Amino acid sequence: MHFKTPRLSMLDLVAVREGGTVRQALDIAVQTAQKAEALGFARYWLAEHHNMPGIASSATAVLIGHIAGKTERIRVGSGGIMLPNHAPLVVAEAFGTLAELYPGRIDLGLGRAPGTDGPTMRALRRDRVETEEDFPRDVAELQRLLGPADPHARISATPGSDTHIPIWLLGSSLFSAQLAAIKGLPYAFASHFAPRFLHQAIALYRQLFRPSATLAKPYVMVGVPVVAAPTDEEAQFLASSTE
Repeated sequence: MHFKTPRLSMLDLVAVREGGTVRQALDIAVQTAQKAEALGFARYWLAEHHNMPGIASSATAVLIGHIAGKTERIRVGSGGIMLPNHAPLVVAEAFGTLAELYPGRIDLGLGRAPGTDGPTMRALRRDRVETEEDFPRDVAELQRLLGPADPHARISATPGSDTHIPIWLLGSSLFSAQLAAIKGLPYAFASHFAPRFLHQAIALYRQLFRPSATLAKPYVMVGVPVVAAPTDEEAQFLASSTE
């Protein structure tokens, strides 16, 4: 039996190192993306987190543009944009701008968690109260805003309309697996958060998948924690800082 070699991608939280600065963390992220591109990685994604002194990727779309401008071929995207924190139109305009600047290289991964603590979540959302129905509705709105231009639409994204940016649904439970399957979208499972649900989520996604104009068959990406270094000894030392 022949197995196809999976394509490798990288997810970066842009960690601020002990004794380091935010600027140094951002510079290291650029260097890491350039190295990933040189090694043939398919994607370099950045995660949205807020109010965390050790993570410098909170302005995710801004950083995606910076890294895309410092690389040449690798796809750059979000892993993910926490959609409850943003109006779909704002996301569509930001990523539509990125897609116009770097055509064919931008991915939009969407999550439904806040990516932060309670007080910061309220500061981000102001008076908005999120319900379970909001995420599917916001995903559908983003699909519309990034899809074919509709001259009769009351609201359109400029930039954004007609960019057809690939939308991925991210998750660490079964909710997004089902939604991605029903919508015929690619799915990324965060097994570094919830490894016990990995096989169940993928099986459910494949079982319920409906072909769409976006995707003819299921497409899954799995997030796993990896520590890499020139030697095993250095990798073990680096890994010890996460324990």
